[in-house]
Amino acid sequence: MATPNKRKPMAEINVVPYIDVMLVLLVVFMVTAPLLMQGVKVDLPQAPSAPIDNKEDEPLIVSVKTDGTYYLNLGQDQQAAKPLKEITDTVSKVLRQKPSTPVLVWGDTAVPYGTVVALMTELQAAGAASVGLVTDPPKMR
Repeated sequence: MATPNKRKPMAEINVVPYIDVMLVLLVVFMVTAPLLMQGVKVDLPQAPSAPIDNKEDEPLIVSVKTDGTYYLNLGQDQQAAKPLKEITDTVSKVLRQKPSTPVLVWGDTAVPYGTVVALMTELQAAGAASVGLVTDPPKMR
């Protein structure tokens, strides 16, 4: 009588499929990370400046395009232009809940100086203690 072929159970885990999944996830995250940029695309002015120290609170970013339209990085449709009154009301509500929230302005280089100053004044009237201007670092030649 032939004895049945008995095998010992393996106690090893095959990690090759897990490595494949990890590499696929790495590629997906590398592709999507640049797309998670906040705000509306504007041509920021170049200036040497220091980065923001406060990393705890997500900043409110108000963008101003060349045509004078305003955008806020909060809410459902961040790519839709909003009136200044709606933006200041929203900023005021957020600052009442979290007063330490930084408020930043992304102004296109072609936007008139007066438009940016008027926006900053409205944001300060809405409760922002200080309003920061976002710039691009100068390009190395």
